[in-house]
Amino acid sequence: MTKLHTPSRSARLKYGLFALALSGIGSLGFGSSVAAQSTAFRQAVAEQASVNDAVAQFYRDTTYAPLWTGADEGAALRRAALLRALEDATSHGLPDQSSTVASLVEQMRSARTARDFGQVEAALSTAFVTYAAMLQTGMLNPSSIDDGMVRTRRSHDGVAALNGLRAAQPFAYLRNLVPTSSQYRALMREKLRLEQLMAAGGWGPTVPGSKLEPGDRGPQVIALRNRLIALGYMERSATASYDQDIERAVQKFQSDHGLEEDGIVGAGTLKEINRPVRDRLKSVIIAMERERWLSPDRGDRHVLVNQTDFTAKIVDNGDVTFETRSVIGRNQSDRRSPEFSDMMEHMVINPSWYVPRSIITKEYLPKLRNNPNAVGHIQITDNRGRVVSRANTDFSQFTARNFPYAMRQPPSRSNALGLVKFMFPNKYNIYLHDTPQKGLFKREVRAFSHGCIRLAQPFEFAYALLSRQTEDPAAFFNRILRSGKETKVELEQKVPVHIIYRTAYVSNKGRAEFRRDVYGRDAKVWAALEQAGVALPDVQG
Repeated sequence: MTKLHTPSRSARLKYGLFALALSGIGSLGFGSSVAAQSTAFRQAVAEQASVNDAVAQFYRDTTYAPLWTGADEGAALRRAALLRALEDATSHGLPDQSSTVASLVEQMRSARTARDFGQVEAALSTAFVTYAAMLQTGMLNPSSIDDGMVRTRRSHDGVAALNGLRAAQPFAYLRNLVPTSSQYRALMREKLRLEQLMAAGGWGPTVPGSKLEPGDRGPQVIALRNRLIALGYMERSATASYDQDIERAVQKFQSDHGLEEDGIVGAGTLKEINRPVRDRLKSVIIAMERERWLSPDRGDRHVLVNQTDFTAKIVDNGDVTFETRSVIGRNQSDRRSPEFSDMMEHMVINPSWYVPRSIITKEYLPKLRNNPNAVGHIQITDNRGRVVSRANTDFSQFTARNFPYAMRQPPSRSNALGLVKFMFPNKYNIYLHDTPQKGLFKREVRAFSHGCIRLAQPFEFAYALLSRQTEDPAAFFNRILRSGKETKVELEQKVPVHIIYRTAYVSNKGRAEFRRDVYGRDAKVWAALEQAGVALPDVQG
């Protein structure tokens, strides 16, 4: 006897929702021409739509023609497509929309009058526009979370979204709302993988102790071995000693987590190895929200600076064609590097350093009060650019408010900006540049600057940028460099610059990598996401 398959309760419920959406609902049935054309219907739509400007505008533009409550097959498919998309919202790290779906279904079930249908019509459009905006441009306004997240959330055109839905195949249109970047899709896959891991119990017991290194033996090494196997960095093994296989696995883990690749499990590495799945899942969900903040048009060629990764990259058509280490702003309130996008326009070879006012008043003026010859490598100039005599100036009379001079460091190898800077003029006075402090690039955590981004290989970075406008970029660059003269070189092709902050991303090799929350910004983003209704699965791991 063949056993019949009985759908689960959730499957029956979901099937019931879509069947309901595809069918006529209420004793009048969707699409009643009387209901759709009546004054009561229009008034109800107008009243209900007033809470969302885009929805209200759409119905004014279409003279309140029904999009969802018509009798045609298109309206039924739109209802079904929207319910399915809302049911799947959590796969994008969005808040669970079950209560919204339940509310919409109840409204559809109980609709009887023209006014009821008008309220359903507007409610479905509002739910659609709200979902589309969250999915395409994010839930949060970055600048309201942290003053260093100066990126402006892109506006969402709800009227265009509704018009697009009317003209398209609904299920395909809803699918096409999903961000198209390869990084977003990869993060979605990683989110699903981590959720499955959480449901299965995570990565098992954590590793006790404080430090492990090659040659060690015992229970702590066994715990490390088991954790590395669970994390996917080792094949199954019975070793109880810290051998070469474990050392290589540790180095690979360190590489994927922005740690010094010394093969030793010190305090920093141990902390990252012991992080639970739920911490990594939070990072991925945050990264998905951050990905939604970025414009889908990043530029075929663009510069990508990930602050938490301490790198600057040139990306050409999705491939990283150049990468160098970077130094970012110190983790202090007035020095953290901001997050934003802009357009690189030119570079300056042999640059002068025009000292920012904040550095002059906070750092240099107190020194000059004590000793007029302090910071002697910096020129003090008046408002006409003339050098001020230190010997004839009483600096003790000045405060941060009334100090009348500017300060400049002329071009030299010891210049704070090194020998080249890369400019994308912005109100934050942030740019990329060389530095004489080369030793900082050997550090694991490289947050030392006043906010600008320092590059470990600035000359090679310049060659890569110039390669599109001169046959021999190195010769061109070095000829100007040897002149010692401050020289502005325009980029014939302006290059978008995206300064981002990602503690989770998927490499081109398809492996998820994680970084530490250097400035504590992701903790703030997660708190805001939770407040907006985002939640992790209710399982341990």
